[in-house]
Amino acid sequence: MGTHPPPGLPKSLFECLIPFLAFQRSEARSQQTPSFSVVVAIDFGTTSSGYAFSFTSDPEAIHMMRKWEGGDPGVANQKTPTSLLLTPEGTFHSFGYTARDYYHDLDPEEARDWFYFEKFKMKIHSTSDLTMKTELEAVNGKKMPALEVFAHALRFFKQHAVQELKDQCPSLPESDAIRWVLTVPAIWKQPAKQFMREAAYKAGLVSPETPEQLLIALEPEAASIYCRKLRLHQLIELSCRPPANGAEPPHPIDSSFRQAREQLRRSRHSRTFLVESGVGELWSEMQAGDRYIVADCGGGTVDLTVHQIEKPQGTLKELYKASGGPYGAVGVDLAFEKLLCHIFGDDFIATFKAKRPAAWVDLTIAFEARKRAAAPSRSSPLNISLPFSFIDFYRKHRGHNVETALRKSNVNLVKWSSQGMLRMSPEAMNELFQPTITHIIQHIDTLLKKPEVHGIKFLFLVGGFAESAMLQRAVQAAFGHRCRVIVPQDVGLTILKGAVLFGLDPGVVRVRRSPLTYGVGVLNKFVEGKHPREKLLVKEGKNWCTDIFEKFVTVDQSVALGEVVQRSYCPARPGQRRTIINIYCCDTDDVVYITDPGVRKCGTISLELGDVGDAGPARGRREIRTSMQFGDTEIKVTALDMSTARSVRATIDFLSN
Repeated sequence: MGTHPPPGLPKSLFECLIPFLAFQRSEARSQQTPSFSVVVAIDFGTTSSGYAFSFTSDPEAIHMMRKWEGGDPGVANQKTPTSLLLTPEGTFHSFGYTARDYYHDLDPEEARDWFYFEKFKMKIHSTSDLTMKTELEAVNGKKMPALEVFAHALRFFKQHAVQELKDQCPSLPESDAIRWVLTVPAIWKQPAKQFMREAAYKAGLVSPETPEQLLIALEPEAASIYCRKLRLHQLIELSCRPPANGAEPPHPIDSSFRQAREQLRRSRHSRTFLVESGVGELWSEMQAGDRYIVADCGGGTVDLTVHQIEKPQGTLKELYKASGGPYGAVGVDLAFEKLLCHIFGDDFIATFKAKRPAAWVDLTIAFEARKRAAAPSRSSPLNISLPFSFIDFYRKHRGHNVETALRKSNVNLVKWSSQGMLRMSPEAMNELFQPTITHIIQHIDTLLKKPEVHGIKFLFLVGGFAESAMLQRAVQAAFGHRCRVIVPQDVGLTILKGAVLFGLDPGVVRVRRSPLTYGVGVLNKFVEGKHPREKLLVKEGKNWCTDIFEKFVTVDQSVALGEVVQRSYCPARPGQRRTIINIYCCDTDDVVYITDPGVRKCGTISLELGDVGDAGPARGRREIRTSMQFGDTEIKVTALDMSTARSVRATIDFLSN
């Protein structure tokens, strides 16, 4: 390979990339040169987060962020805990392992004044009336606007990523060279997606004036995009047992590609992953129209997406609207907390969390490490260290020791060990996993029974919780006879890598399904016998029926990327400068009126009409044509003044209701 920069690439930037370009595939992708030089994706998870990036000049190399300081033993610290620490004054102190460890080392009395947030992403999913003013509660019980908390976290990632890019490529212009991608669960509603975008604006990732520089990626979709690039040796098929003699499975594997990977792994650029330029080997087995499910099992949610591969382009088509629920790995932590409450009393655990918040965090870390070690085949007990402050606080609070509490609680499967540990039998650990795993299995089973989802060939298990041997075994046992259950290697990083690929080529998901029915309330001519009398409105001698739900798109309707729904609106008064249109939504497609049960106002469209001036029509009504797109990861709106052919500033808001 020569060392001449590709056209349009600054020489200094090219020099930074020479080590990576050495492994570039010969067939470069034929697409328009994008206006940005690098894609940075942030996978903002419930329990852990991370970022990755790729240069548009070499889209087959995905670079993971630097290893984080202070990682836990036995845990691949390619991601860092989603833990944020703010000073007692509310200013940023640290994020990730650094935040967690600093908070843990604070004096207990002092720690009560600091703002420590963890697993806070779930609040955005569970809040039914999410607004810009929604608050989050820190471990010490103090509250802060959620938007500020998320902005602090995103600003941390921005600074980290920009610094790393500058170290690699000093000439990289910061302002418009980066396209940012943020991941969210596919089951999140529009307000939650908009909330993440607003937090990104507040954090300074991009300006509200250039919204196209930020993409919202749906987590299972990102995983799907990455999985279709994989080769067979990058997958673990749960239904296949490895050969007894330890021989390699007889898959035809491109040895030169493996050697390149191996060379990369050994080099100092060991955080670089190569991805296939076309579709991976796995897809070469698939016929056009084959279907698969991606089950994204994360810390907070299980998120299910059904895709069909479209050949020859390799684009993806969604077959059924995203489904799932709040059944992530956090459910196992809550089951452990419930067990502690049963043994030591709800009041004691509540007091301990309030008075010794850092020690409580310490206890949850100890449990997290043991949770990762849980496996269906395990026969030995798992020991969980109780912090000394817990043992001491309990004795002072109750007047007897923790061993007595365990004996009195009649919890047979948990014992006390003389080393100051809770000794949990494999059965006890299994019981903590069961409720969450049962929910996940039920969700996948319900989805598989839908008529739209028949004929599934693969089930990809991705996300942080998919690393759990307990979950892997349960999913394989439940569905292995119906489809091939597959776990990508580095399963916890699948979404992050896929989000980078999505940023490089957002058109890869060609058709999506609308999660809800969306529309507006309109007047129609009143028809006797058809419309109820209470909906009658007489205006200028004409009978109108009010509150008719005019639908833009119905629930689970297929919507192609770029497909627009157009509606025309006439301002009520000639000089009107602004029009607000209420948007309504519901979970079904059979509603008739915006007052029907289940229909709710969910957002507004604002049209900034400005002044018609001399260009407007002398007579007649002014027509504003709005175009809405429902086929992207976010709902988008544009508008045109038909009398002047000028575009009208149009915004859509789901957070102010």
